[in-house]
Amino acid sequence: MSNEQLEQPDDAAALYVISVAAELSGMHPQTLRQYDRMGLVSPDRTVGRNRRYSLRDIASLRTIQKLVGEGINHAGIKRIIELESAMANMAIEVAKLRVEVDALLTENPPKGLVLKKKQQVIVYKENE
Repeated sequence: MSNEQLEQPDDAAALYVISVAAELSGMHPQTLRQYDRMGLVSPDRTVGRNRRYSLRDIASLRTIQKLVGEGINHAGIKRIIELESAMANMAIEVAKLRVEVDALLTENPPKGLVLKKKQQVIVYKENE
């Protein structure tokens, strides 16, 4: 393993206690507990049931904070998160199917069928 791999934790690694996650997200720890109860963010738990947040969890908290600031209620935020996750999963599935179809078309070129030019697939792009 290189030094670079050792220094860069995985975005999904649950490393941060609630006080650190609260500070990094700019929220109160009680808000993080509330969001956990509501299912908006689900941090990992230690054996002692303490919450451990990942960088991905903290990014989600910031997104939730942004949506709250735009006037969206918690039920709406939960639905947005579910839909974005479903959309990302479908985009991955479409990309896999496209690879399979392209391989089949290469092996068995269709007669009289004009192949369309390949288009770029964007799995997720966050608006800034």
